[in-house]
Amino acid sequence: MTKDYRQQIAQQVAQDLPDGSYVNLGIGLPTLVANYLPAQREIVFQSENGLLGVGPAPEPGLEDPELVNAGKMPVTLLPGASVFHHADSFMMIRGGHIDFALLGAFQVAMNGDLANWTTGADAKPPAVGGAMDLAAGAKSVWVMMEHCTRDGAPRLLEKCSYPITAAGVVKRIYTELAVIDVRDGFAVTRLADGVAFGDVQKLTAAPLRLELRK
Repeated sequence: MTKDYRQQIAQQVAQDLPDGSYVNLGIGLPTLVANYLPAQREIVFQSENGLLGVGPAPEPGLEDPELVNAGKMPVTLLPGASVFHHADSFMMIRGGHIDFALLGAFQVAMNGDLANWTTGADAKPPAVGGAMDLAAGAKSVWVMMEHCTRDGAPRLLEKCSYPITAAGVVKRIYTELAVIDVRDGFAVTRLADGVAFGDVQKLTAAPLRLELRK
């Protein structure tokens, strides 16, 4: 996925989030969403290390080494933001106070199973972090990821081959090719510019159906 695609996905997610939402930004691609908060919109971004009211990335040279997100990337705070203990952050997550968790994934199954903490490879040690808490505690889970691996293997499957983080939790998937809702299987609701439905199906190891939104 090129840098431009990453930014386009993040911008689309930011536009789709409803006003008044409390949204956790997972490590990686989801952290970019804070850079695209639409003007006059009220969406509160949370980072699991204890930040509420996360803003866009700081301008180069203005980074504060003590102000970082869960991925240790520098961030800013918006007016009214708060900083609190890590344990309080997870009380917020486990207590069901997060409306949307934006997470990366290795794989997603057509029943909404999420696999994002380990591939089982010895060279890549597992790193579950707060993913299991977020997947279980958030009211809705949206996944942001590349449609295929670097080797071209599909990430959207009938059944995950990697260990499951949480069962049946994913509601929507954003890739560089499409936006796909998970409801009774995979429903393609939006296609990227210049991408045909058949192209998406060829790169998906599960049946798709086309239900484009107006």
